[in-house]
Amino acid sequence: MKVAIIPNADKPEAVSCAVNIAQFLHSEGAEVILPSWIAFEDINDNYIYSHTYESIFADCDCAVTVGGDGTIIHNARFAAAAGKPIIGVNLGRLGYVAELEPSEINMLSKLISGGYAIRERMMLDVTVVHKDGKSESYLAVNDAVISRGSLSCIIDLDVYAQEEKICNYRADGLLFSTPTGSTAYALSAGGPVIDPYLSLIELTPVCPHSLTARTVVFAEDTVLSVRCNTPDVTYLTVDGQVSVKLESDDVVRVSKSEHKLPVIVLKSKNFYKVAGEKLTDPH
Repeated sequence: MKVAIIPNADKPEAVSCAVNIAQFLHSEGAEVILPSWIAFEDINDNYIYSHTYESIFADCDCAVTVGGDGTIIHNARFAAAAGKPIIGVNLGRLGYVAELEPSEINMLSKLISGGYAIRERMMLDVTVVHKDGKSESYLAVNDAVISRGSLSCIIDLDVYAQEEKICNYRADGLLFSTPTGSTAYALSAGGPVIDPYLSLIELTPVCPHSLTARTVVFAEDTVLSVRCNTPDVTYLTVDGQVSVKLESDDVVRVSKSEHKLPVIVLKSKNFYKVAGEKLTDPH
C-alpha cells in the first residue's frame, strides 16, 4: 500500500502531524509518499518524495490530507482526476469533510489492513464560455460562485436550465453547490443542509433583492447556465481557490461531473448528528 501524506504547508502543526502519520504508517508497513516542496523535520530516507500533485496522486494508492477542509478541497480535484481515494485529518475549525481528528491517527492502520470503505461524492463541472468562443473548465468539490468580488453590489443574472430560461436574479451573487458544499458557503447564504452522498445541484442566491428568492434544488442531470447582464466586471470563484474574471455576455455552465471524489470512511457516524454538533458548537 502506497499512502501519500499531504499537509497544509502553512500550518506548522499540520506538518508536524504529517510527520507523526508518516512514521506511524511506515511502521505499519506502508510505503509513504511525501511532497518534496515541504521541509519535513525528523524524516529520513525511508520515504518517497514527489514533486507535483499530479505525480503524487499518480503514484499513490490513497492519500491522507492534514489540515482543514480547505486542504482536502484543494487536493480533491487531483484525487478525483486520478481516481484515488482520499481521507482528511482535521486541524481546522469545522472539518465537515475530514474523517479523523489528530488523536485518532492510529485508526489509519485500517488503510493497511483493508478495514475501510470508499464512498463517492458528486462533483461539478464548471465551464466558462467567453464571448470570443474560448472556454475553460474547472472541477468543483464544494461550490462555484458568481459575484462582484470584493464589491458588495447587486448584479443581474439570467439562469437557464437545459438552455431554457427559467428565472432572473438580482442579487449580490449566485452560488452553485454540491451536496458536500451544502455545509459551506451555501449554508451561510441560507441554503439547506444536504446529505453529502446525494447527487443533485443546489442553487442559492446570495443576498437576493427579493422577498421570494430561495434555494432551488435541481436533478443531477440538469445543465445550468448563467448569463450576467451587468456591464461591470464580475467574477467566478470555484471552491474559494480559483478566480476567473467574467465580462458581460460570458456564459457560465454548471453540470454534474463525470469525475467523482472517492472518500475513505473509517468510522460509522451520522452526518446529521455531526453537522448539528459542529453548527451549535463550532469551536
